[in-house]
This record gives sequence, C-alpha cells and structure tokens, in this order.
Amino acid sequence: MVKFERLNAIEKIYSAMEYNIVNNKERSRFEVTLNGEYAFVDYRWRKGDLAIMHTEVPKEYEGKGIAALMVKHVLEYAKKEHLKILVYCPYTAMYIKRHPEYNELVVKL
Repeated sequence: MVKFERLNAIEKIYSAMEYNIVNNKERSRFEVTLNGEYAFVDYRWRKGDLAIMHTEVPKEYEGKGIAALMVKHVLEYAKKEHLKILVYCPYTAMYIKRHPEYNELVVKL
C-alpha cells in the first residue's frame, strides 16, 4: 500500500496550497489553471446524475496530486448538492476505490 500512503501524503501537502477549482458550466468541467494550462474533470448530466467522464492533468503536473484534489473536489460538490454520480473515468473509479466514503454517491451501472 505504498502508493495509497503516498497519495494521501501528497493530498495533504497540496490541499494546503490554494488551487482555485471552478465549475466551468459552459465546458461541462471542473478546472484549475496551472501557469496558463488547465487540469480538469469533464462531466455530463445523465437523468439528473453527474456523470464523471475524464480527468486530465498537464504532463508537467502529473504525479503531484492535482488529479486527486480535483476528483475529491468534484465528489465533495456532489455530496454537498445531494447528487448521485456515474463513474466513467478510470481515475475517478480508482480514487473512489481508495476512498470508500464516497461509495454512497455512486450509481451502480
């Protein structure tokens, strides 16, 4: 479980930093600007549920915990808004597997 422990440590480090994750409704994605580039989580709406489609982080920012922070932000948004989610994104599926406290949000396909 070294990877899992490393991910938690990275999340703690980067959660202390200020990232302005915004819900860009026009582009149907949550995004953060990183020196002129974007990291994002794409979503769609399916019968009132939030379908998480894809997570992407610019190459130079990979491995820094940004994807984890963004997915966590989206899941917390869904929780706060009382939304159910559909998971099509492999990264989000892995994140939820490692953080079972979000299982209650997931609509089983």
